[in-house]
Amino acid sequence: MFGRRKKSGAAEDAAGEAEQVVEEVGSRDGEASADAPRRVNLPPAPRPDGPWDISEVTTPEDGRVDLGGVFVPGVEGMELRVEVAGDAIVAATVVLRDSAVQLQAFAAPKKEGIWGEVRDEIATGIVQQGGVIDEVEGPLGWELRAQVPVQLPDGNRGVQLVRFVGVDGPRWFLRGVISGQGAVQPEAAGLLEQIVRDTVVVRGDGPMAPRDPIVLKLPNDAQMVPDGVQQEEQANSRFSGGMGQLQRGPEVTEIR
Repeated sequence: MFGRRKKSGAAEDAAGEAEQVVEEVGSRDGEASADAPRRVNLPPAPRPDGPWDISEVTTPEDGRVDLGGVFVPGVEGMELRVEVAGDAIVAATVVLRDSAVQLQAFAAPKKEGIWGEVRDEIATGIVQQGGVIDEVEGPLGWELRAQVPVQLPDGNRGVQLVRFVGVDGPRWFLRGVISGQGAVQPEAAGLLEQIVRDTVVVRGDGPMAPRDPIVLKLPNDAQMVPDGVQQEEQANSRFSGGMGQLQRGPEVTEIR
């Protein structure tokens, strides 16, 4: 089952809140702190364990869902949602039990990685919102572990724990946003990290400006379901695994 969520709509679960954070801070080009180290003009780091470029995989469709711009690994029990900007599908979110990882691919310069620069911008945006950032070297390389201010359903203030991961590839950049239990528990994060590693990116040969999103598409046999709607026959869908909606986990902490 595919869930479709407009980016302009209110985020109602952990994956949605993470997407909202990405959209807000990702558009703030050039606002990184002057004191932060500038990591630009660096070539992409090696990717011995993925994620993969389409040229590096013989059969990308094996065990993966073809979304055009990316092939997303299929995992038993997962729900796959797409994120829509205008009429274009620009991101996919894999929801697995009480965790989620959002995947979004962008065009990048031919010989330069952009994750260092993007990381600075995301960190600056979150700090400006009153959040807290910790930059660490994790299983997927350098990442940001963020405490992002959010408003809880009861009106109180809280924090959303989110991990921002990124990988530079040949003329593309793949960003992952891990939320839910996967942002706080290593045992829950392992499968989501493997999903990022096993993703295949299809950049295409056409000209694209750096940071342009690589547009995705739905598989021919996909079933589109509005966000928040459950279908009785979802157990028969090879995309859903019979899973329900993502439930809010302990990643949301109330501030009194």
